[in-house]
Amino acid sequence: MKWQEEGVILSVRQHGETSAVVSLLTRPHGRHAGIVRVSSRNRSILQPGNSVQAQWSARLPEHLGSFQLELVHSPIARIMTDSLRLTAMTSLLTMLDRLLAERHPYPPVYDMTIALMQKLTEADASWLKDYALFELRLLEILGYGLDLSQCAATGRQDDLAYVSPKSGCAVNREAGLPYASKLFALPKFIISEDEQTADVSDIAQSLKISGYFLAKHFFHSILPDHRTRLSQILNTLY
Repeated sequence: MKWQEEGVILSVRQHGETSAVVSLLTRPHGRHAGIVRVSSRNRSILQPGNSVQAQWSARLPEHLGSFQLELVHSPIARIMTDSLRLTAMTSLLTMLDRLLAERHPYPPVYDMTIALMQKLTEADASWLKDYALFELRLLEILGYGLDLSQCAATGRQDDLAYVSPKSGCAVNREAGLPYASKLFALPKFIISEDEQTADVSDIAQSLKISGYFLAKHFFHSILPDHRTRLSQILNTLY
């Protein structure tokens, strides 16, 4: 049993004295693990975030199998001195490794991940907005998307200003005002394509919303450390 695809390394875990279990995200095979024999020649390749050409082989499809990996490019090497971007990329990789069902194909997630990782290496500051939207889209793909189409209380579609932490639904400003302290403020860029940019406070608020529902549905109310660190860094910027 064999296949060959390009993928992104999500995690590397030591396996015995001379091997590692590599978790790889590919378009047709989703999150897929395999054993790699570690040597001085490939040690630098085995870094989360690296894009690799992978060949997986196993005697039977259900076996863990082994990888042969060749480096395509290393986006994480281009952001090592930028703590915010580095934290965002590490958060991205960690969450994908923990959220995605093994060997289940998620073509949209793969495409979104490649696009976001490319944005993270560019000078354009809009990557923060893309990261925030990525988390909301990921929730949707995993079956826990927010319903921001209309007010949960009145059915109105205008002046949506809040998100309910109980239902994940939008709430109109007028209907939600008496309960504002118990609701999440809804950044405009999430629901309006006319909002081409978003300030840091809006990004932080969006991550507060997506982080809450990610923690609630997948992480037993405690987000991974790198994801928590990302929010902490953003909260110091405004």
